[in-house]
Amino acid sequence: MREALGRPAQPDRGEDGLQGPARPRVYARPDFGGDPLDRFAEKLTAAAGTLVRIEAADGVPAAVAAYLGERNLPARMAIAPALRDLPWPESWEVRFGASAGGDRVGVTPCFAAVAETGTLVLLSGPETPTTLNFLPDHHLVVVRASQVVGYLEAVWERLRDLPNGVPRTVNLITGPSRTADVEQTLQLGAHGPLGLHVILQMHGG
Repeated sequence: MREALGRPAQPDRGEDGLQGPARPRVYARPDFGGDPLDRFAEKLTAAAGTLVRIEAADGVPAAVAAYLGERNLPARMAIAPALRDLPWPESWEVRFGASAGGDRVGVTPCFAAVAETGTLVLLSGPETPTTLNFLPDHHLVVVRASQVVGYLEAVWERLRDLPNGVPRTVNLITGPSRTADVEQTLQLGAHGPLGLHVILQMHGG
């Protein structure tokens, strides 16, 4: 039928039948100019998220402590195992692993962040449990400056380059949970975290 209609042959597909072309077509994208990090921060805060910049990874615990102190939260939290090697204070009550729903604070890394929309991209896996993204009241996300891309299309390119393939779940999060279902009054934290806070690491891996 494709030959009769003069259409090109279908691209090769993998055993699961889901593999598309090696690279999607590039379409026109808006030119927002300026520093992508500044654009990301602007869009994140416009979506009711908050952000702080730090120099290196060893500053993450201090940034978390500052967030807890500003909101009078206890130093008790669930942290993604991927962040286990950071210098967490021994006096804190820290659990590395998934959340069962009773955690006030969850801390995770991310896979990418999109400057155009202020969106965070998080992947599921043993080192980054998806429950930490949605069950704690406060979701703190560590983002490296090198993970910030201009547009969402760049995220798909990075996903295609993962050595073990795309994980089961890819979550795109823009700001904390919200709803205006009741009398059109905006309520944060209705279906997920009440607060979304980004710790933007400017240097280092």
